[in-house]
Amino acid sequence: MGKVDDIYNVLLEWKASGNGISASELSERVGLDRTNVSRYLNQLCNDKLVEKINGRPVLYRPAKKEMLKDKASSLDMIVGADRSLQVPIQQAKAAVLYPPRGLHTLILGETGVGKSMFAEVMYQFARETKMIAEDAPFIRFNCADYADNPQLVMAQIFGVKKGAYSGAESDRDGLLKKADQGVFFLDEVHRLSPQGQEMLFTFIDKGYFRPLGETGQLVYSEVQLIAATTEDPQSHLLKTFTRRIPMTITLPSLNERSLEERYFLIGKFIRSEAKRLEKDIYVQYNALISLLLYDCPNNIGQLKSDIQLACAKAFLRYKSENRSYILIDQAELHARVKRGILNLQEHRAEINALLTQTEDILVFSYQDKPVERKLCTEAEAAEKGAYFYDIIESKLEYLKKRGFTEPEIHELLNVDIESYFRKYISDLPEKFRKEEIAKVVDMKIVNAVEEVLAYAEEQLNREYDEKVYYGLALHLNKSIERIRAGTYIYHPQLDKIRKQSADEFLVAIKIAKMIDMKLDVEIPLDEIGYLTMFLASSVYQRENKHIQRVQVLVIMHGHATASSMAQVANHLLGEKHAHSLDMVLNMKVEKMYEQAKEKILEIHNGKGILLLVDMGSLSNFADMLTEDTGIPVKCIDMASTPVVIEACRKALAGCELSEVYRSCQELGLYRIQRHTDKKTEQELLIITACFTGEGAALHLKELIGQSLKSQEQIQIKAMDILDHNDFLCRIQELSKHHRIIAIVGTVNVPLEKIPSFSASDVLAGDGLDQIAQLVQKEQEYVKIKRSLKKMSLKKYVRGMDVEELFDEVREIIDELEKRLNLSLPGDVKIGMLLHIGFLVDKLVHQGKATVFANVAEYKRQHTQEFKIAQQSFKELEERYQIKMTEDEIAYIVKMCLENDLGSDKQNGILEMGHTV
Repeated sequence: MGKVDDIYNVLLEWKASGNGISASELSERVGLDRTNVSRYLNQLCNDKLVEKINGRPVLYRPAKKEMLKDKASSLDMIVGADRSLQVPIQQAKAAVLYPPRGLHTLILGETGVGKSMFAEVMYQFARETKMIAEDAPFIRFNCADYADNPQLVMAQIFGVKKGAYSGAESDRDGLLKKADQGVFFLDEVHRLSPQGQEMLFTFIDKGYFRPLGETGQLVYSEVQLIAATTEDPQSHLLKTFTRRIPMTITLPSLNERSLEERYFLIGKFIRSEAKRLEKDIYVQYNALISLLLYDCPNNIGQLKSDIQLACAKAFLRYKSENRSYILIDQAELHARVKRGILNLQEHRAEINALLTQTEDILVFSYQDKPVERKLCTEAEAAEKGAYFYDIIESKLEYLKKRGFTEPEIHELLNVDIESYFRKYISDLPEKFRKEEIAKVVDMKIVNAVEEVLAYAEEQLNREYDEKVYYGLALHLNKSIERIRAGTYIYHPQLDKIRKQSADEFLVAIKIAKMIDMKLDVEIPLDEIGYLTMFLASSVYQRENKHIQRVQVLVIMHGHATASSMAQVANHLLGEKHAHSLDMVLNMKVEKMYEQAKEKILEIHNGKGILLLVDMGSLSNFADMLTEDTGIPVKCIDMASTPVVIEACRKALAGCELSEVYRSCQELGLYRIQRHTDKKTEQELLIITACFTGEGAALHLKELIGQSLKSQEQIQIKAMDILDHNDFLCRIQELSKHHRIIAIVGTVNVPLEKIPSFSASDVLAGDGLDQIAQLVQKEQEYVKIKRSLKKMSLKKYVRGMDVEELFDEVREIIDELEKRLNLSLPGDVKIGMLLHIGFLVDKLVHQGKATVFANVAEYKRQHTQEFKIAQQSFKELEERYQIKMTEDEIAYIVKMCLENDLGSDKQNGILEMGHTV
């Protein structure tokens, strides 16, 4: 490479900073005279590869057309582009963009890592950047195909002159000629003979070659060579050849890539098969884990083949069994792939972070565009200078998108923030140096921290070590930045902190007032929760053995059933928290009860007992034990090993007995991804279920049908629940064209976000009345939607899918009604639908801002309602790239509160038209 090439490469490396570089800096960097550097820069400017930034001094940077960071190219769209393939892609871009026709490139990597695909994407990138013409050729040749006949290999590459060898009956152009003005990809290049390599590097040096058997005529061709090999180039290629390949790119193996990248690759391959079949493909949760964790010796190529095999088997079952869906479960996987589930224990944390087991069945739709989820982990957040708030916001957004309910989100964040705080305190330096803190924290804040902690020591009669000084100073610095910027602060466990650390909370309120006065800010209530945690920090530094926790006791029939389950849970969680009692089959219930009472008195440490049993009389122990011992005891029957693990996990995280109990109850929920067809009006559907789909399910269907005979357009479908996976898949298929109102079953089949009723609820309880209310509510929305269609709302809401917007807003109103514990009249909901629909349109098209009188005071009076409303609209804001102001939130909160049928304040419908 020449000196001008060195200059251009430095500029390409420098471009990541976004700034230019001066001739003097370039001179020092490449070790050339400044005058020569200026001459080379002018040459690059004339070639329109570099642009000047006028000023003193003049700066230089690659021309804008070369800076592709803001425009997603083919290379940028590869899975792992911002992860394991970041460096290879930067190298590939540099190789393609290098003047005048790119750099010849050698791609290294194991079999199946995607070398051929990478070469093709480099070719696509060259077309996108106009380095080659749109119709430029891409010629592929695998040197291994004719490795046993070197002469034939050279004839294929360089062409042949008539009579060159026996059988050469006419002149024939070689692939190198056919690749003129394009890209020539040589796969398995190590199989090319030394003579062939010599002929190739002669072409690289001189730009021409002679066909086989030709002695006089030269053939010219302008080609970018891309070669690939699985072997060490130093051992299998001539040094004279490798010296002429200036760019070497090494692609990582599948084992070197993260599980997150592997998940996106799996999704990409399954969606590819779904598109080929024009049919959604469902994947059972454990089957997906197996695909994520199995040993895949031949990398991405093997992964793709194994997925295609699984899809083919699933498709065969779909056809042969006349199913309405394609499902991949463990049965469809190759035996080698199935073994991946055995690696779950060592990768449990990564799997939980990646999947969170939100669904039992996952849907890969042929209509979906693959979108990579980017969850900010604590490590990444720390690298970016993020803090409690950033982590909470990131996880809150992620959990909402994954479909978690508000109580679940609240609970998960509670666990996270306590864990993070403990880690934060323990990681702080032992020594406090005021002058060091002052380098990163405003001195006013440092002084304020000293004063408020002195006050806290006096009021709480304790001493705070230097870690607390240091940590609180850093924390307040970040907190005050957010307050002054108007950024929302949220503490997910404020109520819990207030109750657990009541004394510290009262002192934190006084401290907040001191900080307000000293730093001229207004500390919000949620921030007082964080201040309380610092004042109570000794709590977070105690040893685990001193922390009161819910105790878990497993009692099962059998010789070692309970003890085995407890052993598995304790081993997986790394702490002996599950206790067990085995009830041999000839043991009397009275004797087991006495043993259970003794055990509970022995292990209880203040927060109650969760009893996990299998069946029979053991299920009745809880109430009797509570009465006899005075210790709170709750019981979960039909408990499984996952339930024992979940109970211990929640207990170790410090959750209350009611939280641990509810979490174990909900572990049995079946979770589905519901893909609805937005283009058609969904029919209302009630499902009745029993093991066979006949008998009880049909009788329940008839009974519900009779009770709803005055209702129109309600379908009732009887289904069998013998195969749970089959049942879930059919539910997902039905949810595309139906809105499922409720499921009524002879067995418990709870589905997330779909109300469920037992047969006894319908036969002997108020289940029929509740179902009728659900139907009436759904039919009200259908009428509203039809009314809006008649109004031709599309004339007023510009450039948006009105029906889709309607459905999204409807869900938000339902969520607000539920979370604010309100009952809104139908006409108010219509008004709110119109109001919010027009509001979104206005914000998208940057209309005039809404003004709410005394918004700060109204927000102070309704802080909790504001938080709930802001959270409810977060996803809508992201979808339409808008930001709702506090004034707009205030109007919506007021509409809700003042039109509540259960409120004494209802004064009729508020004015809705101010945003139109």
